[in-house]
Amino acid sequence: MSRKKLLQRVTKVRRHEHHPILHHVHRKYGISRKTLFYMKEYGPHSHIAHVIVRESLKILIMASVISSIGGISLQFMEGKLLAIIPLLILIPAMNNMVGDFGCIVSSKFTTMLYMGKVGGKWWKSRHLHRLFLVILISSFIMSVFIGVAASVIGYWSGSFLTFGMFLKILAIAVLSNLILVGVIFCVSIIGGLGIYRKREDPNNFLIPIATSVADLLNLVIFAILVGMFF
Repeated sequence: MSRKKLLQRVTKVRRHEHHPILHHVHRKYGISRKTLFYMKEYGPHSHIAHVIVRESLKILIMASVISSIGGISLQFMEGKLLAIIPLLILIPAMNNMVGDFGCIVSSKFTTMLYMGKVGGKWWKSRHLHRLFLVILISSFIMSVFIGVAASVIGYWSGSFLTFGMFLKILAIAVLSNLILVGVIFCVSIIGGLGIYRKREDPNNFLIPIATSVADLLNLVIFAILVGMFF
């Protein structure tokens, strides 16, 4: 049987089914198992949009619930947030930033898995080390910028602000984001490896999970730090 016909048979194999033809094509033509797997899972017959929606729907619902729970922690800080306007300004900016970092880290880590840049000893991957360093530095710079911007806007809006309060606001922004970067990496690595080993596409699950956990913990950690500093 020709190579073209064999590949066509691969695309017709039912999803989640392991077929001997995959091993045969891999050995005969040297096509990677990962490539064959995604040809089978997302071939012309697989209705990709339907698959992505079906696999992501439960995760998206769970992510929405998780994110909404985080708002409860802010109720205990309502008085301080209303009294110190820069803290109120920080919340949406930080939430948006950690959500973006969650998308970047989870998608980058998934790509590394597909390309074989992260193996069983993921902690030794120089690509993962570099990604962590880049995100960490970016988070620190953006945290400082957001902290300064929130303080300046709050001051111009008439909020009472001393230099000591400014330093505390800056510390909250920086510490919160640095902690969340570590959490996002842990969730992405643990979740990504688990999903990938089950022969599923981490992109359909990992991004909403990482971003929702980041949103939840961002509000919780923010509330804790506000309670500690103010």
